[in-house]
Amino acid sequence: QLRQLFGSAVPAFPPKFYLAMTKSMADERRSQLEQYLQNVTLDSNITNSDVFIGFFRKLQQDTFKIQTQRAFLDVYLADGSNIRLDIQTSDTAERILEVTLCKMGLSRELIKYFSLFFFQDHDDGALSVVKKVAEFELPYVSLQSMKELHCKLGIRKWYMDPSLDTLLMDCRASLNLLYMQAVQEVKRNWVKPTEGQMQELEFLQKNANKAKFLELIREMRFYGYIRLDPCICDYPKEGCSADIYVGNNEINCCIKLPTNQTKEVSFKINRLKSWQVTFLGATKDSEEDTLELRFEYNDSGIWQWIILYTKQ
Repeated sequence: QLRQLFGSAVPAFPPKFYLAMTKSMADERRSQLEQYLQNVTLDSNITNSDVFIGFFRKLQQDTFKIQTQRAFLDVYLADGSNIRLDIQTSDTAERILEVTLCKMGLSRELIKYFSLFFFQDHDDGALSVVKKVAEFELPYVSLQSMKELHCKLGIRKWYMDPSLDTLLMDCRASLNLLYMQAVQEVKRNWVKPTEGQMQELEFLQKNANKAKFLELIREMRFYGYIRLDPCICDYPKEGCSADIYVGNNEINCCIKLPTNQTKEVSFKINRLKSWQVTFLGATKDSEEDTLELRFEYNDSGIWQWIILYTKQ
């Protein structure tokens, strides 16, 4: 169906094996299918098409045996409040985001600057962003499939250049969303203000001066970044623990070396050639599932693979 609609814009589908597959053949086939899906989803015309969305809507509902019916869904804001929506279980993330933001009074042209995310609040006050919700994903179905993770569905801005904040300051709804997220990032220690900056932020927050608060925080380290859960990396040595911040066109790693010293490394996005995510499952060293992220990076003219491991 995609071929009929988009012709040669759709990559060739991987050939099938007609004989019994060995494990290595099955792994190769799985890898080819993953690559095919990645290539297909590079074209927004394809991912926005009724054929693509309809296929994945049915796939998600069939996988988790959830019929289309009326349901209630809570969408959380960064200040902990939530908006309860009356939805259909088959509503996509794109639809739910649009309804939520319009309900808040956000201008339609600004919706593209925000997205839905699954996140976890931990008892120790930490915040984990589990993942961005794909536009064709069914948030209600995904939440049902991740019940053991105790995830919530929330709204966050979806850009990593802090200067873009200025485009959203004239709309009260977007100003409120940016302010709530900024306050949350300070509270969760994602942002690194100096002692003097922290005092000024507290003063502006006390006086509810949201615009000035956002102007000041844009000058601070790691503002607008997403902080990942602590990872294990193989740079500069295998087995190092690292705190990862992603934003402003960089992957920033605060790495703890075997000598207990700390080294900060910034991997610039424009020097990153390719990347790959692999689900490793449980390993001999851990019963927890592990994800491997590797990316090829140009360091002083030499290409090398950098690998990060995170527990799920």
